[in-house]
Amino acid sequence: MVRKSHGTIAGLTVAALMLAACGSDNTYQAAPRGDRDPAAPAAAGVFTPGGSGANLFTGDASKGGSEGAIAVNAFLWRAALDTIAFMPLASADPFGGVIITDWYAPPETPNERFKVNVYILGRMLRADGIKVSVFRQQQAVSGTWSDATVGPEVSAEFENAVLSQARELRLRASATD
Repeated sequence: MVRKSHGTIAGLTVAALMLAACGSDNTYQAAPRGDRDPAAPAAAGVFTPGGSGANLFTGDASKGGSEGAIAVNAFLWRAALDTIAFMPLASADPFGGVIITDWYAPPETPNERFKVNVYILGRMLRADGIKVSVFRQQQAVSGTWSDATVGPEVSAEFENAVLSQARELRLRASATD
């Protein structure tokens, strides 16, 4: 009889819970009104300035929300995730606005793989609010991977695709208000 340790069982339980948290019903949640219109009044609460105590998204309300603020545009964030949905995610930090994919080899070119880093740089939906870095490797006959050049137009095309998707998401959210 094989006996499993408590550590192994706990590790498997945590892994299962993390995997279950990755599920999605593919519904779009509109960004808070303040993300779309900086002049819009915000409702008081835990999630907004003016609420009592600490503010989850903008820091301590008593300090004007300047401490620990999340400076990420929700539309850019969602659009970036949608655009790289075909690639495996290595890391996604919504508080810092960083998305890092794992290596992805397109089925049509199995000896070539790509990795993408996306940085959301601000709360405004602007062209300079996103930066994308694309990395490429090629596999040698020996099976080792070596870095290959990627033209700057690839990152620019990726950024344009994210921006177009973000604008579309914002238009859809505005139409529902």
